[in-house]
Amino acid sequence: VDHGKSTLVQALTGTHPDRLKEEREREMTIDLGFAWLTLPNGEDIGIVDVPGHRDFIENMLAGIGGIDAVIFVIAADEGIMPQTREHLAILDLLQIPSGIIALTKIDLINDPDWLDLVEEDIRTALRGTVLEKAPVLRVSSRTKQGIPELLQALVACLAEQPPRPDLKRPRLPVDRVFTIAGFGTVVTGTLSDGTLRTGEEVLILPGGLRGRVRGLQTHKKKEDIAVPGSRTAVNISGVNVDQVKRGDIIVHPGDYVPTRRLDARFRLLPDITHPLEHSTEVKMFLGAAEVVARIRLLGSEQLDPGQEGWLQLESSEPLVAVRGDRYILRRPSPGETLGGGMIVDPQPQQRHKRFATETLDHLESLAKGTPAEILLQSMLALGAVTLGEVLARANLDEQTARQAFAELYTNGQLLVLETPNEQTESIPFHPTLLVTSFASWEQLASRARQEVEAYHRSNPLRRGLPREELKSRLKLTPRLFNPAMRRLVSEGQIKESGPLVFKPGHTIQFTQIQKRQMEALLARFATSPYAPPTTKDCINEVGDDLYNAMVDLELLTPVPPDVVFRTEDYNKMVAETRRLLANQETVSAAEVRDHFQTSRRYALAFLEYLDSQGVTVREGDVRRLKQV
Repeated sequence: VDHGKSTLVQALTGTHPDRLKEEREREMTIDLGFAWLTLPNGEDIGIVDVPGHRDFIENMLAGIGGIDAVIFVIAADEGIMPQTREHLAILDLLQIPSGIIALTKIDLINDPDWLDLVEEDIRTALRGTVLEKAPVLRVSSRTKQGIPELLQALVACLAEQPPRPDLKRPRLPVDRVFTIAGFGTVVTGTLSDGTLRTGEEVLILPGGLRGRVRGLQTHKKKEDIAVPGSRTAVNISGVNVDQVKRGDIIVHPGDYVPTRRLDARFRLLPDITHPLEHSTEVKMFLGAAEVVARIRLLGSEQLDPGQEGWLQLESSEPLVAVRGDRYILRRPSPGETLGGGMIVDPQPQQRHKRFATETLDHLESLAKGTPAEILLQSMLALGAVTLGEVLARANLDEQTARQAFAELYTNGQLLVLETPNEQTESIPFHPTLLVTSFASWEQLASRARQEVEAYHRSNPLRRGLPREELKSRLKLTPRLFNPAMRRLVSEGQIKESGPLVFKPGHTIQFTQIQKRQMEALLARFATSPYAPPTTKDCINEVGDDLYNAMVDLELLTPVPPDVVFRTEDYNKMVAETRRLLANQETVSAAEVRDHFQTSRRYALAFLEYLDSQGVTVREGDVRRLKQV
C-alpha cells in the first residue's frame, strides 16, 4: 500500500492508471489500471497496474493472469510488508516467468546503508521464488532517478521471453467492460492462444452469447488483427454492455466448452493458519474469473501448510479452462490466500473416487502431459529443428513418439518443412526431418512478411529485398531458410524473382518526374545501344535509387565492373554472339567489337560477363560456346 506503483507507472508511461475518483481521493489503487509505453528498442508494451492493499487483492488477481513479466514495487522507506509477501506468493503460484524489482522512493532515503539493508531483506524474501534472480533497481518516480535503467531492464527482461504461441484457438479473458457512444460495447483483456480479426464472429463464454468483432485496438492503436500476448480492446456488435462481465471469455465458436468441474494440482502455502480439509468452500481465481468452488481432496483427508496434493474443484458457475492454466484459491472469510497450482484436466468425465489408485495414477500421468502434448511443447521450445532433436528433448520411446507425431501431423499442429530424399511414408517419420510447430511457423512467416513489408516502405524504388538480406534479418541458417522460403512462396505469402523477395502484388510506383528521367536515360541507350552510358553516367543522371529500380525491373542489365546495357540490347548481343559461334566456333574480342561497332572496352566487359554466366569459355584470345 502506498509503495508508489501508480506513480511509477505514470513516470514510465506519462499516464496515471488510477481511473476511479475514489482511487485518486484515497491515493490508493482499488481496481485494475492500464497504461502503455514504447520501450527504447521500439517495442510497444501494455502495463496492468494492480491494487496492493489486502482489501483489494481479489481485484489484483483479475489482472495478473495474462502477464509476461512483473515489475514488483517495494518502497525504500517501508521495505517488505505483509501484502508484499502475499503478492510474491501469488506470483510464485502463477509461475509468472520473469520480472524486475523496483525499489521506489529512494529520494526519501539519505542513508545508503539503509537502502542496502532493504535490498538484502528483499533478496532474502525472494529466495526460492520465481523472482529469485530478478534484478533490483533503485528508482525515484519524483526525480526520475533510475527510470532510464528500469526501461532498459524491461527491454532485457522481455527479450528473454519467447513469443506467445498462436494455437489457432484465441481466448480473451475479460477484465474490463464499458461502452463508447456511437460504438457500443467494448471489452478489454490480454489475448492468448490465437488471433482475433475484425469482422469475425465471436462467442462470449460461459453464457454462450454471440457477437461480431466491430473493431480492435492494441495500445490505443486501431488494428485489423490482434495477436497473442497483446493487451486488446474489442468492440463487439450485437451485445449490450450489461450482458458481459469481468471473467467472461471471448472465443471463436466451437473452440472451448465451459466446465463446472476441474482436476488440478495444488500447493498449500506454508504460512497458512489452518490445514486445508476436504469439502472446504473457497474462492477460485482463474484468468480474470472469480467463482465460488468446493474442494474435493483426492488421496488425503487434509493438506498441511506447505504440502501439495490433488484436488477436484467443483465450481458454482461454469468456467473456461485448458490444461496448464494456473489458478489461485482464497479462503472467503477471513480473507486469506490459500495457495494455487495448475489445471491438469479441464473436462474430467466424472466425480472421482477420492482414494482410487487408478485416478491418482491417471492424474500423475496427465501432469506430465500426453505424448502429443510433450512433443508439441518440445517443438515450441526448440522452434524449427530436426525431428531427432525434438525426440531427444521429449524423451519418448520410438513407438509412442510415432503415434504422437502422427496425431500432431494429422491435425495440423506439426509441419514438415523438409524431408530426406529416401522418405516414402505417407506420414513421414525420420530423425533428419526438418519440423516445426504450426505456432512457430506462423511466427516465422509473420516475421518474414514484416521484414519484406518494412523493406518496401524504406525502399519504395526497389522491386524487392535481396534474398540473402532477408536470411540475415531473420537470423536463419541456410538449412532452415531455404525450405522456409519454398513454403512461404508455395503458400503465396511472399514472392521471389531471382535474388529478390517481395510482397505479392507489390509494384514500384514512379512519379511523373521519375518516369521522364527514365525515358530520357533509355533514349540515350537507344541512340547508342552497344556503347551506352556507363554505370556512373546513369547514376549521375537519375540517381542511385532510380537506377537500381531500372535494374530490378530488368530494364537495364549491369555488366561488371562499370558497363550497363539496355536489357533488350544485351539479349540481342547474346543471341548474335551465339549465332556467330555456331557458324565459326570461336570469336575474338576484336571480332565482337567490330560486329557490334563498339569499343574494345565494351566488347571485353561483355565477353567476360558471358564467361561468368556460363555462356562462353575463354581459350587464349578467343571464346567458344561452353559445352553443357
